[in-house]
Amino acid sequence: MSLRPSPVWLVLVGIASVQFGAGVAKSLFDEVPATTLVWLRLVTSALILALVARPVLRGRTRHDWLVVVGFGASLGLMNWAIYQSFARIPLGLAVTIEFVGPLTLAVLGSRRARDFAWVVLAGLGVGLLGFERTDLSLAGVLFALLAGAAWAAYILLSAQTGRRWAGLDGLAVASIVATVLLLPAALGSGSEHLADGRILLLGAAIGLLSSVIPYSCELFALRSLSPAVFSILMSLEPAAAAVVGIVVLHEFLTPLQWLAMACVVAASVGATRSRAPLAEPVPD
Repeated sequence: MSLRPSPVWLVLVGIASVQFGAGVAKSLFDEVPATTLVWLRLVTSALILALVARPVLRGRTRHDWLVVVGFGASLGLMNWAIYQSFARIPLGLAVTIEFVGPLTLAVLGSRRARDFAWVVLAGLGVGLLGFERTDLSLAGVLFALLAGAAWAAYILLSAQTGRRWAGLDGLAVASIVATVLLLPAALGSGSEHLADGRILLLGAAIGLLSSVIPYSCELFALRSLSPAVFSILMSLEPAAAAVVGIVVLHEFLTPLQWLAMACVVAASVGATRSRAPLAEPVPD
């Protein structure tokens, strides 16, 4: 009997891990600036990926470096912006709004009206958030949209990086680039925290939960899971974030906010299904 975990469960574990890591990070925002925590997360993932991948740097072209630096910049901006959003609005709503970025990218190249309808549905979901009188921060919403745009850029540059850098080399180098680019902001927002052993350990734990474990789960899952099924499973991220928000942070959403989230999740699933058929997993 094989003890190998199901790829679907690996994806679900990765989703739960990244959102739980976000919940733990947000619970520390009153004590440590969001920028400091996201930098510690990036440092952890960069160190582990560099040790595992041991990227080959010799013989790289100028274009190779331009692509991987752009990839690292989008990675750093995406993480920084979503943490800034977490600091201002509920976790579930921030992830819901962030999803508009990759969703728009998924249908941008299509000319079918049905595909554009998914963007409209997602836009309706985000628009619903403005119909209710809450303490929803405009800055938090804008940061989530910025994170979504950076996520879309990350997806595009990830494909280019994968063609130019073998294995995990590109991701390892991009993580180092993101860490270096965010260092001045981390030092400026609270350098004293970087000398606190407890904060360093918590930052490393967040890095493991939010980056290392999800990356590992996704890497193994994609060996036998079709990209279409993987994308649909990833559409559960907003709901997972909302559940973590309730359990870890006691952030309870209103019925209208749950409806808004459902619109975005449905749009993401619909866009994924219309872009690619659900192929059977490829056996190892």
